[in-house]
Amino acid sequence: MSLPDRNNPYSFKPYLEWRQRVDYYADDPFLQKMVAAYAGPEAEEVDREAREFSRKASFRWRDLAERIASPEKRPYVMHYDGHRNRVDRIVRPYEVKVMEREILAERLFSDSTSPWTRFIKFFLLSENSEAGVVCPLTCTWGLVALLEKYADRPETKRILQHAKEGIDGDYALGAQFVSEIQGGSDVPANLVEAVEEDGEWRLYGNKFFCSAAHADYAVVTAKPRGSERVGCFVVPMWLDKEKESRNGYTIDRLKWKMGTVELPTAEITFEGALAYPAGPLDRGVAIVVGIVLTLSRLVVGIGGGAGMARGLREGKKYAEFRTAFGLPLQAFPMVAAQLEDYERCTKRTIAGSFKLYRDFLSLPGGLAPGLTTPEPLEVKKKRFQVRQLVMLQKITVAQDANDYARKGISIFGGHGVMEDFSIFPRMLRDGLVNELWEGPRNVLLTQMHRDFQRVADWYPAHEFVADVLKGADTKRIRDLSEEIEGLLSVPHLFQMDERTKEICLRWDDFCSRLFHAYQDLALDEVEAADRVESVPAGPRARV
Repeated sequence: MSLPDRNNPYSFKPYLEWRQRVDYYADDPFLQKMVAAYAGPEAEEVDREAREFSRKASFRWRDLAERIASPEKRPYVMHYDGHRNRVDRIVRPYEVKVMEREILAERLFSDSTSPWTRFIKFFLLSENSEAGVVCPLTCTWGLVALLEKYADRPETKRILQHAKEGIDGDYALGAQFVSEIQGGSDVPANLVEAVEEDGEWRLYGNKFFCSAAHADYAVVTAKPRGSERVGCFVVPMWLDKEKESRNGYTIDRLKWKMGTVELPTAEITFEGALAYPAGPLDRGVAIVVGIVLTLSRLVVGIGGGAGMARGLREGKKYAEFRTAFGLPLQAFPMVAAQLEDYERCTKRTIAGSFKLYRDFLSLPGGLAPGLTTPEPLEVKKKRFQVRQLVMLQKITVAQDANDYARKGISIFGGHGVMEDFSIFPRMLRDGLVNELWEGPRNVLLTQMHRDFQRVADWYPAHEFVADVLKGADTKRIRDLSEEIEGLLSVPHLFQMDERTKEICLRWDDFCSRLFHAYQDLALDEVEAADRVESVPAGPRARV
């Protein structure tokens, strides 16, 4: 029974103090277990670096990320300086610049940083959501991967050096400007024109969604004059950064977005920007999709799992701390069931991202453009597996992360939507943007259906399912194999009739279930290994 007390003694202080002390990696035994299971001989070193990095991500960078998320800190563009010089200065808070500089100093893309260290650092950074840094870091990864294949002149080799190893202690940021107002994800519909003038390529036209507009270099798609094919170019964003002299373009406006608001996303008009081709000029779409966008989609999957890990951890602690009707929230079966479901989905999401990253690292020579490469059949099949799994992970994890963010908010009740109390509002807003970033769900679903049709003569869909689910329950493999063959019985998803519309809905549902099966397999593999290790060794047999 409660009696009136105008000096209500209730306080959230114990919960908030706990949250301030959480170390994302040191306090996450499951994440540590995944590193041990997947990083192989590097595991001990990756674990050491993760612990050191986590002490920054969990405290200093977390606090900076929270401060820059407030509305008054949002970036804006100042078109002219005090002397009427056009500068298009993107004004960002001091805190994000400090955090960006400190993270870049970690040399994430250097040859001295192992791929698994890069993975775990991206994961830990993503527990703070976008924070104005994850997108440009991801784009920088794509820029590095692109130029490792196609840097063929001193200028692009220097750009690669700047982004990868730094120059005089300065590390470059990358961006990718692909979408235009008339096309969105329809890259072949691009109209920005590339013109060769006096032996140099110059770009003209408008790009409509340019995230990380403050970057040093951008990967830009454009059509060479007189061609219907898209080329891929790398554009230095500055002629002289210190003097704020831009490379032949204007920033017309910054977008007003519902999420990733710390990240400046702009409309940009190129007016003769110097650009360097990256790869064959008629292969731009395949190059950008196969390398740059694939890496971005991979990071969406990694980041979604990271956000779920933080949300689960804070939700479980809140349910332990908060009482209602005389009981802690965790004592209510409804809440307990929701948290168990949340934990299972979070663990399988993280396990799936580790398993897929291992498959990604196994690709000979890294990512490649297009579906067909002049390689042995087994290598081509492996490339196809990774390409499809990356898209499947992107759409599935993006949707799951948002679904469970909503469930997490419901566990917190009214406090779940308080921006200064819970991480969930920021993660949900950012997550809704990530569902669209680098291809909305509908686009990727259609692309995957088309991809399976294009490789059917050398990689049947049922064989793909059996390969990626090798070791899973045989009935589940058989059922999914039969189902995918039925869904591919229509040659494409562009016929406007009732059967095709039904197939579209079933394909959407199937793709999520297929990737959930992959995630379940990844989690089962780790848990099975744990069970084997926990069984005491029996008596040695006599000879």
